[in-house]
Amino acid sequence: MKKTKTTNPELVKLIRLLNKQSRENKTKLWKDVAKRLSNPRRNRIVVNISRLNRYTKKKETVVVPGKVLGTGKINHPITIAALGFSEKAKEKIEDAKGKTKSLPQLIKKNPKGSNIRIIG
Repeated sequence: MKKTKTTNPELVKLIRLLNKQSRENKTKLWKDVAKRLSNPRRNRIVVNISRLNRYTKKKETVVVPGKVLGTGKINHPITIAALGFSEKAKEKIEDAKGKTKSLPQLIKKNPKGSNIRIIG
């Protein structure tokens, strides 16, 4: 059986950026996120807003190595960086005074990966 790799050029670029940041800053967080993103699409992580509300605290920073969906409610502000967001999820996060970011934006802001949790 032939082993296939990720063919999405933007995702390949993001995985390389994560690995590079992991080596330069000696941070295991970015290496772990890169490994999770390099999994096949059918194994990619999908997280609902209700799970984020349950497992996060106010003003926490979270990385989701996959997509955030809008099922459920969120009642405290958090910063979320993910591969993708549904429209409803973005609306609910912003209504709760939270922030949505892409993974490269979070890497640029916090290259060491301090005080960041992975949920998924």
